[in-house]
Formats: sequence, structure tokens, C-alpha cells
Amino acid sequence: MSFFIAEAMAADPAAAAQSGGLASFLPLIILFAVFYFLLIRPQSKRAKEHKNMVAALAKGDEVVTNGGILGSITEMDDNYVTLKIAEGVDIKIQRASVSTLVPKGTIKSS
Repeated sequence: MSFFIAEAMAADPAAAAQSGGLASFLPLIILFAVFYFLLIRPQSKRAKEHKNMVAALAKGDEVVTNGGILGSITEMDDNYVTLKIAEGVDIKIQRASVSTLVPKGTIKSS
């Protein structure tokens, strides 16, 4: 009957106890450390910088949105910002959708 089913052999309990507990978790610990330093830490640092930049926005600042729209801030609210993107054209966007703060005079040089 063992033609279709392979016979299982029991592991030696003494050999299982000898393989160190910490040594088996070492690759997992190293993998987590690599993920932390290469992915998690830089991403949280960028998120913190973006949050501080959005909190420091003021009237007259020139910004670029996540959609690539360049405009100057004319009005501000707790959650929304009104951008002047052309003469007579104002749009209202969420504060979090502001991507980059550009130097003053960028709109005039475009």
C-alpha cells in the first residue's frame, strides 16, 4: 500500500531541541530590519514633512497640486484652499492635495 503514500518518519526530539530557537528567527528579524530602514522609515519621514508643509501654508504661497496644477493661494480654510490658476479662474482643493511648495515668482516666469 505504500506505493501511493510515502512513509513518514518521526523527527528526533533531541535534534529538534539542538537547533537554536533564536537562530531560526534570525532571518526573519534581519528581513524586518531591512524593510524598516528601506521602506517604513523613509515613508514616514516623507509623510511627516508633507504634513508640516501643509500646516505651514499661507496666503500668497505658490503651490503645485497632486494633479499638477500650478496656482497661488488666495483663500484658506481648515480643510480647503482656494487657488488662483489664471486670471478669473479660482479652484477649491483639499489642503492635503497640495504636493509641492514652489518658490515665489514661479507662476510669473511660466
